[in-house]
Amino acid sequence: MNSTAQNSKTTQGNSRTHEHTISTSVLVIGTGGSGLRAAIEVAESGTDVLAVGKRPKDDAHTSLAAGGINAALATMDPDDSWQQHAADTIKESYDLANPRTVEIVTQGAEQGIADLERYGMDFAKEDDGRISQRFFGAHTWRRTAFAGDYTGLEIQRTLIHRAEALNVPILDRVYITKLLVADGRIFGAFGFDIVDGSRYRIHADAVILAAGGHNRIWRRTSSRRDENTGDSFRLAVEAGARLRDAELVQFHPSGIIEPENAAGTLVSEAARGEGGILRNALGERFMERYDPERMELSTRDRVALAAYTEIAEGRGTENGGIWLDVSHLPRETIMNRLPRVFQTMMETQMLDITVSPIEIAPTAHYSMGGVWVDPVEHSTDVEGLWAIGEASSGLHGANRLGGNSLIELLVFGRIVGKSAVAYSSELGAQVRSRSAIAEARAEIDDLLASEGTENVRALQREIRNLMTEHAGVVRDEAGLLEGLEKLAGIEARMGEVGIHPDIAGYSDLSHAFDLKSSALAARATLECALERRETRGCHNRSDYPEQDENLQVNLVWSPSTGVVQESIPAVDPEVAELMRDDEISQVGKLVE
Repeated sequence: MNSTAQNSKTTQGNSRTHEHTISTSVLVIGTGGSGLRAAIEVAESGTDVLAVGKRPKDDAHTSLAAGGINAALATMDPDDSWQQHAADTIKESYDLANPRTVEIVTQGAEQGIADLERYGMDFAKEDDGRISQRFFGAHTWRRTAFAGDYTGLEIQRTLIHRAEALNVPILDRVYITKLLVADGRIFGAFGFDIVDGSRYRIHADAVILAAGGHNRIWRRTSSRRDENTGDSFRLAVEAGARLRDAELVQFHPSGIIEPENAAGTLVSEAARGEGGILRNALGERFMERYDPERMELSTRDRVALAAYTEIAEGRGTENGGIWLDVSHLPRETIMNRLPRVFQTMMETQMLDITVSPIEIAPTAHYSMGGVWVDPVEHSTDVEGLWAIGEASSGLHGANRLGGNSLIELLVFGRIVGKSAVAYSSELGAQVRSRSAIAEARAEIDDLLASEGTENVRALQREIRNLMTEHAGVVRDEAGLLEGLEKLAGIEARMGEVGIHPDIAGYSDLSHAFDLKSSALAARATLECALERRETRGCHNRSDYPEQDENLQVNLVWSPSTGVVQESIPAVDPEVAELMRDDEISQVGKLVE
């Protein structure tokens, strides 16, 4: 990786802004699990790589994944196979997953686990040394490997250590604002340091986009502040790529409501798994109405819909929630089996869950759609650009099989890393564009020079509010159209934002780009949700309550074409034979 620096004149009087110029073979945008796994693959090949993230690498969203990671290792159930894993994944997707993508992930899962062990990760083991595997909801067999209740955190730590051992250069707190494109081909990216405002012009043969999803655009979300704001969506679309299934967002049933800055923080589903009871404001154990057999152990989408219905029909709390109660459980059980839940509620609300119920509501949790990618290599419409992890699409369809997200990033991190290396090595010349670089600089300069009166944070809040009101757990045509009308008003005001860097740094500038990303992601989601006139998996249309076989398609979106239907390839007969017509029993299993 080569690096130089220069000063560039800005629009702010005679001041000059420091600009770093870096050249590398492969640039990875995002330093969570998917980004680091791709960077490791590139580095192990001996090719130059640079990883850039707007958040510190040890605070990535991957670290929040607790439950486990899927692979048909058959260590516990000898009859398990990648074919059965594929069948379970496609069935749980409500037939919207791309069968080829599913096959690649399930076939490559064992290699993904082996890679983590090679990097030094310790999985839970049986006494004889086999990797322990447990059930997750909707799995036919036990195939979820784990490390306590901190699997994602341990994976992130393991990948960081491996990247450090390979001397992978990582830039934390650098915000990428634009992908650089010349004649339809990627040649790098542009951004700025969130702390000191210095610019970064990065020339690269290939770019891997691993900057997460868009679930932060709802008011209640399991994502932390300033992550998953749709950055991947905006960067890809502005470069010439498309989005797929933006409307398919998984809502987790149990996010806390207060305080506002922590709204949406998850209460682990282990709380229900250990015997927690859901009640409405009237004290009724309402799951009897929705799933009398499984009750609180029903699937995630059903519990979220049940909670939403109770609230919408006036049986919710004053704050618009329901109650999750574990106080009837022995204190020892709570402290030993639910320590994170206990700690979270004490830290956020000073609430002792051994004596008091928790007020919760459904919360946006996972982007199952994302950037359109080729099912095999995850390349995009833009030459030299790939997308992986929650930034991409194709695996999950309308409902994510619990434990699949972590294995996806390992499998496609390896595949995309190899593909980017091959592309870089075969590239005859890197064509660049002065006008593209100038446009990227000007975008930042114009924001900094703006004397507008609109507050960036206030507009972000308005987007979150409209998405929560009009594109939440349940949607209808009138609400979606009203949401689009409100969004158009916000988009018109975005040109008048005021940006004010201060002694704390340039976070205000990063919020302005988050706002741009959120608005684009919101528009894609609303327009796709409007087009999907059916109820399927996570997507509930009250005006179209039935599943429509004619809509067993992916919805592909771009600003120029709007929403276009894309057919889904047929499932391999060997896998199709294993797709059960009846629902898989959840008895004795962790919920998804």
